[in-house]
Amino acid sequence: MTQQKTLTGRAWVELILLAVIWGGSFLSIRVALDEISPLTSVAHRTGWAMVALWLVVCAMRLPIPRDPRVWIGFLGMGLLNNVIPFGLMAWGQLHIETGLTSILNAATAIFGVLVAALFFADERITLRKGVGVALGFVGVATAIGLDNFRNFDLRSLAQIAIIAGTLSYALAGVWARSFLSGLSPQVAAAGMLTGSTLITVPVAWIVDGPISFDLQPATLIAIGYYAIVATAGAYLLYYRVLAMAGSGNLMLVTLLIAPVAITLGALVRDEALSANAFAGFAMLALGLVILDGRLWGHIRRRAVDPSRPRS
Repeated sequence: MTQQKTLTGRAWVELILLAVIWGGSFLSIRVALDEISPLTSVAHRTGWAMVALWLVVCAMRLPIPRDPRVWIGFLGMGLLNNVIPFGLMAWGQLHIETGLTSILNAATAIFGVLVAALFFADERITLRKGVGVALGFVGVATAIGLDNFRNFDLRSLAQIAIIAGTLSYALAGVWARSFLSGLSPQVAAAGMLTGSTLITVPVAWIVDGPISFDLQPATLIAIGYYAIVATAGAYLLYYRVLAMAGSGNLMLVTLLIAPVAITLGALVRDEALSANAFAGFAMLALGLVILDGRLWGHIRRRAVDPSRPRS
């Protein structure tokens, strides 16, 4: 029987750290979009992150892949995990509410579990995983406010763009495990961002004109955060968690991003948290405990053998 991928304690810690980093990217991207277009924003994000990661690869003296198939894998990963979702979601944020964007983004976890189950025998959908994902998604929706769903309309191109971006993220997790799993996280991330940049920079140049560096300080700081911290640094964590927990479990990070974004909004922008937010946090926590499975497994073991020592 194929061993199932699970979230270990270490994987959970790195998953939460990844959520905190990516949760902050919502604020920084929105700040940058006040001055630059979505395509230029994506070009900055992938380009500077690419430079930072190749510096890491060189400093660590890691071998650079020479197999053309690996570079094709980088190009595909860059398209699925950067170009498509970054572009669609940045554009979508200009036209729909931030709360609704966060809710739709959390659908990545659901798509991730479903897509992974279609491709990998060790990531099949179990009842526990299905219940956990569903409860976690409802928790995110509750934390942001269920009233936002009144604005959901599939006829809205912006909302469809966000949903398409989440599906692309889910497919990227499968692509990475299929084509890039044998590489070090540093090389895999640098190669992926190289593939992304080879697409985004020419497209942004053609559509928006030459990429400008004469920007407001707030925009430069925002770009620095989402390019260096929330992209270069975060993808090192991304590939580590992918190797430890599998692509379906990795997508659960999106369930944690929205609560982080809500908290940052309260701290930085003085946005008040409603009672629904705290109820949502509780439901999300319960969903993650169910997904983790260790507490449920401990309860079952205690039920079978009450004399078992407590760990």
